Amino acid sequence: MENHVLVIFPHPDDEAFGVAGTIISHTKAGTPVTYVCLTLGEMGRNMGRPLIANRETLPEIRKKELDEACRLLGVTDLRRLGMRDKTVEFADQIALENRLFDIIKDVDPSLVITFYPGYAVHPDHDATGAAVIQAIRRLSKEERPTVHAIAFSEGSEEVIGAPDVRLDISAYLEQKMKVIDAHRSQTAGVVDAMKEQFSSEDETIKQRLNSEYFWTYPINEDN
Repeated sequence: MENHVLVIFPHPDDEAFGVAGTIISHTKAGTPVTYVCLTLGEMGRNMGRPLIANRETLPEIRKKELDEACRLLGVTDLRRLGMRDKTVEFADQIALENRLFDIIKDVDPSLVITFYPGYAVHPDHDATGAAVIQAIRRLSKEERPTVHAIAFSEGSEEVIGAPDVRLDISAYLEQKMKVIDAHRSQTAGVVDAMKEQFSSEDETIKQRLNSEYFWTYPINEDN
């Protein structure tokens, strides 16, 4: 059992798809989880279906959606850094690392969950993961938490290998779908599609929906 889990992602809803079941498993076990969300996701492509937002109202809507997602996840410590969506890669990286380092020192997690830098598709994802890794490397090797990283860019396994952590989240799948649905401005229709997939006879699809995968980042290599 972990003593504290720290989740660091750039956008509201990043926690929903790849890690919601894992977060719920920790909060159900009584493990405190801190979620650091760098931006408000104000540049999200979707505005709901039917439309519930416009570019001006979307940030406040996504703020409320993330609050609801955290309630469903059992996360009581949500920290928003207030960065602008789609600009994380252009931010002052030292300043970002400093902010993350201070949070890591404050939380003192045994496990950090973030994106695998270079293998997470979106520039904000990669920049966030890179800043997290650099912040953790400021700690002595004895102080460093385990890092479980998410990678999903095409061909990533050919470079970094297969994920070494697979968690069965079937007991929390229904709750995970509610977390995804909480981000309805971005995910309208997604849960229905997932339920349709799950009801199919394809065991590969069922296994994918019932599992969450991570790579243990080699945080102590080359440093």
